[in-house]
Amino acid sequence: MSPAFALAGVWLAACSTPPAPAAPPPAPASMARTAPPVVAGLPAVPAVRGARVAISVRYPADNQVLTSRDSNFVLGSVGSGDASLTVNGASVPVAPNGAFLAWLPMPTAAAPRYELLAVRGADTVRQTLRVRLPVRTALPATGRLRVDSASLTPGRGWWMRGDDLTRVSIRAPRNARVTLLGRDSVVRTLVIGTGAAAGDPTTSANQTADSSTDASAIFATDLAAALLGDSARPARVMVTRGSGRERDSVSLAVPFVRVLPVTSRLLAQLRNTGTVGSDTDRVVNARTIVGGTYKWLLLPGTVLEVTGRQQGFTRLRLDGQLDVWVESSDLTLLPDGTALPRRVTGGLRVTPAAEWADLSIATGERPAHLVEAEGHTITLTLYGVQANPEISPIFGNDTLIRRIAWDQVANDRVRVTLTLSQPAYGWLSLWDNDRRAFVLRVRRVPKIDRTNPLRGITIAVDPGHPPVGATGPTGLYEGDAVFPVGMKLVEMLKARGANAFSTRNSLAAVGLTDRGVIARRANAHLFISIHLNALPDGVNPFTANGTSTLFFHNASEPLARFTQDELMRRFGLRDLGVHYQNLAVARPSWYPSALAEGLFLMLPEQEAAMRDEGFQRKYAEALLVGVERYLAWLGEGGR
Repeated sequence: MSPAFALAGVWLAACSTPPAPAAPPPAPASMARTAPPVVAGLPAVPAVRGARVAISVRYPADNQVLTSRDSNFVLGSVGSGDASLTVNGASVPVAPNGAFLAWLPMPTAAAPRYELLAVRGADTVRQTLRVRLPVRTALPATGRLRVDSASLTPGRGWWMRGDDLTRVSIRAPRNARVTLLGRDSVVRTLVIGTGAAAGDPTTSANQTADSSTDASAIFATDLAAALLGDSARPARVMVTRGSGRERDSVSLAVPFVRVLPVTSRLLAQLRNTGTVGSDTDRVVNARTIVGGTYKWLLLPGTVLEVTGRQQGFTRLRLDGQLDVWVESSDLTLLPDGTALPRRVTGGLRVTPAAEWADLSIATGERPAHLVEAEGHTITLTLYGVQANPEISPIFGNDTLIRRIAWDQVANDRVRVTLTLSQPAYGWLSLWDNDRRAFVLRVRRVPKIDRTNPLRGITIAVDPGHPPVGATGPTGLYEGDAVFPVGMKLVEMLKARGANAFSTRNSLAAVGLTDRGVIARRANAHLFISIHLNALPDGVNPFTANGTSTLFFHNASEPLARFTQDELMRRFGLRDLGVHYQNLAVARPSWYPSALAEGLFLMLPEQEAAMRDEGFQRKYAEALLVGVERYLAWLGEGGR
């Protein structure tokens, strides 16, 4: 789970009914003979009575900023289950062990605090928890004209191509007039848009309200970056209101935008600042938007054209149709005048090995690429590449890659489609410096013993966190809670003949990237990560909790589906479903991986379950059976 109570990305599923998964096959015979009967549900919360009454709030922290608008949760413990609790006068249920989870209206700006009162007989304990509310400067429709200068875009340090349409925007009172004077001395009007970013559309333009009423909106226009690129004479935004003697105005200089040349290219070479060493696990994450989720996993050393920069990210051109964003720290600018590499494919060469088959494509220089797996197909997209594969030998008459098809889908984009004889299982993107070739290493499905699918299979068990992670009402930390589950799962897997290991063997922190590196270097066949969930501010934990399983690569979806099915059978909680999510630990592609969010640690009864050794074993059993069923499915050819 993410730090504090950040959303794991699955709670929205509680608001809708997920599609029913495909019916999984029955349990393998070996498991059916030995598995105990499945009993769904959580253990009873142990009773704590007569203990000292003491209020301990786990969330929010004192003086924390809350981002919710109307309601939020408070969780913690009063020390004893026979005490009563009120928060801001509202009665809050107390679990038998003294834990509590409250869902309450947000405190007012006039009194930004929670007043907690715990009572047991004559024993009374009070606590005041101060919080802060998000500050939004009010821009009233009357009085002295005020604007939100911090909202002005573009920001400082932006780079753009001269013909890029760049958003100029600012938050100002709705009854103001906003104009822009560019370097061409033309005055342009900024317009109030539509949607949430525009502000409250019900606010009248000639509203008369007191000075504390916010009457703001977002004014914006799009214009060529070249009109913002004169540092000696910066563009200016003018905000005016009224006329004659009543006229009031504010003038702001628009930050200078560096305009990239159109007659030459600025190039950058990708690098990786991680600490995993020189290894195939080092990739550079590329995203569709600044700060967005990653989609492309690019090879360090790839040279691409720079087309923009903002907010710590640099925009790179993959080909004539597609730009992506990478963190600026993940690249090195090349000297002016450096030529963009020409990438033309030669033949497509397949070379088999015992555990994989290599598809080698000579391109001269590292290409940007994307690998997508679905069923028995792997699709490789090469950007900035032209295809010319006259001969495509397949050595050893290998049976894994049955067919190769290529298409020049654009002037500088090539799509290579591999049809496999078995489900897509794992792959690596490599660079062969000697042959100057891009290599897609396609992994074979391991040999699976149908009578004991786990025998001989190498499985990485990943007890999630630290770093970060959620904390329950009585202080149980997520990393500590899932650790014994991971240890039990390793023991169970070994007992069934698997080569199982844990990515961490103590409560000490292990980096997210390092966990995948450990698994890949151990040549793991599967990776299963164990987590507990929590929610962000403003989401009702009593209606949005449940069980979910996550994956990143499509080839991992069947593993996630079998895992979710077993968790649901044993836990009996709300089914939040199986979901794609941008997960660092599930990013490596050499093996299928799934991340289980079995419970919500913030709920008292679910936190208590994670302290129960029997339930820890139940969690581990669910993962064991899910993995075994997945392997049995693979052994049947993925049918």
